[in-house]
Amino acid sequence: MENKVIKDRLSALREKMTANGIDYYLMPTSDYHNSEYSADFFKAREYFCGFTGSNGTLVVAKDWAGMWTDGRYFIQAEREMKGTGVTLYKMGEEGVPTISEYLLSNMESGQVLGFDGKVVPAAEGMSYEKKLKKKQVKIKYDKDLAMEVWTDRPKLPCNPIYVLSDELCGKSFEEKLADVRKFMDENEAGSYLLCKLDDICWLTNIRGNDVECNPVVLSYLFITKKSVKMFVQFDELTDESRKYFEEKGIELFEYSKIISWLDEYEYEGLTLYDERNVSYSVYRTISDNAKSRGANVKNILDPTEMMKACKNDTELSNIREVYRRDSAALTKFIYWVKKAVKTESLNEYTAAMHLDDMRRALPGFIELSFPTISAYKDNAAMMHYEATEESNAALTPEGFLLVDSGGTYMGGTTDVTRTIVLGPISDEEKKHYTLTAVGMLSLANGWFLEGCSGRNVDILARAPLWNIGIDYKCGTGHGIGYMLNVHEGPHSIRWKSRSVEDDAPLKKGMIVSDEPGVYIEGKYGIRIENILEVVEKVKNSDGQFLGFDQLTYVPLDLDAIDKQYLQAKDIKAINDYHAEVYKRIEPLIEEPEIKEWLKEATRAI
Repeated sequence: MENKVIKDRLSALREKMTANGIDYYLMPTSDYHNSEYSADFFKAREYFCGFTGSNGTLVVAKDWAGMWTDGRYFIQAEREMKGTGVTLYKMGEEGVPTISEYLLSNMESGQVLGFDGKVVPAAEGMSYEKKLKKKQVKIKYDKDLAMEVWTDRPKLPCNPIYVLSDELCGKSFEEKLADVRKFMDENEAGSYLLCKLDDICWLTNIRGNDVECNPVVLSYLFITKKSVKMFVQFDELTDESRKYFEEKGIELFEYSKIISWLDEYEYEGLTLYDERNVSYSVYRTISDNAKSRGANVKNILDPTEMMKACKNDTELSNIREVYRRDSAALTKFIYWVKKAVKTESLNEYTAAMHLDDMRRALPGFIELSFPTISAYKDNAAMMHYEATEESNAALTPEGFLLVDSGGTYMGGTTDVTRTIVLGPISDEEKKHYTLTAVGMLSLANGWFLEGCSGRNVDILARAPLWNIGIDYKCGTGHGIGYMLNVHEGPHSIRWKSRSVEDDAPLKKGMIVSDEPGVYIEGKYGIRIENILEVVEKVKNSDGQFLGFDQLTYVPLDLDAIDKQYLQAKDIKAINDYHAEVYKRIEPLIEEPEIKEWLKEATRAI
């Protein structure tokens, strides 16, 4: 069926491209800071192709359009772009060209590639520039053509800034700033431009609400040896935040003036920046102007990423307690949904809303850490499926319900997934669930030498599924922020490296997810996700060994465990984990009937 709305939008965009002398126009999924999740204002790619996932890039030409996304979204993208005429390019699949490869093969000498340089990361923009230079392709990065077509575009988000206490953060702004300036001294730099939103909020101990489910503030930070300049929307300032910035000696400038300010700045010595998070427009501004003044710029990995990733003692103490309360809430939800599905009229959406309400009732709740994924049967095969009030599946007492959810609280950010048995399931589903649980616990119980990255340990989670010829097309784990983004780097757990940060070592105090799964299109999806804290184990002549402590204490569904796929060590791992689940969360459950159910749900097998 033809999607006339999307086709009309693409037609209008192509008219603007012709008027501006642009042959190919590129739209990524990004805001001005290359954030993973973007406010509605920045969803131009979604507007022009219909795909709503969090990662994808649309490229439009005169008589063709293509959209690139990763394995998490193949099924979803095919469904959402049906009838649009946009071709799906499955990133990482055999025979599928990258965007650069496609452009290099199809663009003609002298043609123009256009994009809004404010939303294209510097690294990406420079890559297109370098690779297409051999064809004399020109880059035009000063045109936001979406703005000219998208007449009812939402406004740029603007919400109040609030300040966290040093006691809650465990470290003051001054202490964190001293660490950053030490890094600058080590690199003999006079200034440092920080554009990553969660890093800025972590460094300054502030929070906001400019990205849904990410408590961040649209901002830039320019640090020198003697000053700190911050660019924010003045309408977001409160009396509290104004006073705080004044006391901390942070000079404030209007957010929209960043390019003009950087254009006029008298650069001296070396300016540091991170090309992953600085936009192409900002990069061109600082690079061109620094060189014109005899100064230099240097690309580095934002030091704040690693500082932020290794939680301090205060943060860790708060995180552990937040996860305990959050785990108890999810456990109560599992009890409720298993019982209610037999007597009430439920669907994916109403189940998600019930869980969301349970989280909102917890102490210190701020917001959800991402929209709750409640996916029944074949919908769960789409990793980031989201039910809505208008579009959802009814729940019946059979099959699997996958629920991936989390919250941000005063004291931590949570993320957890459970696949719940609502009724009879197949032997195949039991096999796949059992091996997913084995993989999750195998990683959680693994030890590794200091210096190992997530690439070294990914096999612990993936092996049980690889051994039967099954893979999940995503990473196994990601970092998680402290009252910040639910996805945080630089560390991750995955077998295949995408970029330099995938080789970041796992260090004491890091928080990381552990979430293997099975996704069978048209049938079902399984994911079991626990969150882990990196801790020190033994140290001996072979080196410092690290491992994990569990933060998530929610029962696995024993109704889906098939013992024929378990070795003795796997049975012990499940029983040991369930003993800890009961010990940790039973005191938080007041209802006698749920206590009794929990005892049965965590029984030794």
